[in-house]
Amino acid sequence: MPNTPKGRRTEAAFIEAARKVFAEKGYFNAKISDIAEAAGRSAGSFYNYYENKEELLEALLGQFSSEVQGTTARLHHKGDPYENIVEAVRAYWHGYRKYLPEMIGVFQMSMTDPEYARRWRRNRAAGVRSIVEGIARARTEGYEPGLDTEVLASALVSTLESFCWVWMVGGGDDDVPPPDDETAIRTLAAIWYRTVFHTEAGGVRAPDPAPEPAGE
Repeated sequence: MPNTPKGRRTEAAFIEAARKVFAEKGYFNAKISDIAEAAGRSAGSFYNYYENKEELLEALLGQFSSEVQGTTARLHHKGDPYENIVEAVRAYWHGYRKYLPEMIGVFQMSMTDPEYARRWRRNRAAGVRSIVEGIARARTEGYEPGLDTEVLASALVSTLESFCWVWMVGGGDDDVPPPDDETAIRTLAAIWYRTVFHTEAGGVRAPDPAPEPAGE
């Protein structure tokens, strides 16, 4: 691809246009002509930079994985475990939104391409491992969810992932008012916390309630 100031500007325009089109139409429905139009370039010039749409998606994924995979590292902070979980969920929620085009592309490609399926599983694996470590630590402190550790961690990652997809990609649920960010984050964190932080007697400290949306 051309390595000139103009060439770099054109490549950057294609990348930003792809993020916009993938977020609006999904990866499968996006056409190279759509991306070129959003970039203000000709469809023919696209092929000076990328052989196909898959190669463009690869370019988008360069920065995305390390940030999304690192969000649950916040669970390892000392302090109130509920607030640690809230911080981890908040980072995941905002990271998912920031990299929404990449999340759409990887997930949709994982349905048809074994390599992208492996990449999607790798993205999940970092979160699962971190939650497994958090559950093990909770057990040493006297909490007992009474569930298989690895399966529970997988279920919690799936809850985060599916909820983000429903509200950021799928248009939400019928007859459910769209939650604001803080309500969504606190709801997910409460599910996670109440599932993991049980005592042997079945008790659990109730987290602070989610704030009411502004204007209500």
